[in-house]
Amino acid sequence: MDKKLATTIGAAARAARTRLELTQADVAERIDVATEVYGRLERGGMLPSVQTLLKLCHELHVSADELLGLSASHGASNASRASEPPPSPQERPEVRRLLRTVRQLEPSKVKLLGLVANALGRR
Repeated sequence: MDKKLATTIGAAARAARTRLELTQADVAERIDVATEVYGRLERGGMLPSVQTLLKLCHELHVSADELLGLSASHGASNASRASEPPPSPQERPEVRRLLRTVRQLEPSKVKLLGLVANALGRR
């Protein structure tokens, strides 16, 4: 494994994830890997497959050149992005965490949770 490349990809992925206000679990779910695997990728402990790299580019809204550290205007790109407001996330992080948990529940428990949520919403 090329440790320098793994570190470069990990740092770029972390920066993009942070800019999008996503958690590691959010990105892991979106690219279909375990949260622990994504964490290892961000720490530079592994290289992603080409397929995973492409998913990362799509989900983190970055080019492959940026993730690979090949962008000639890498510094300028970061400077211009710093002046832009971060894109608004579709959902708050706590809602995304709740959705991940709900997806793992049995259908009967999801129905019960729906009843509780409706009761809370009426207050």
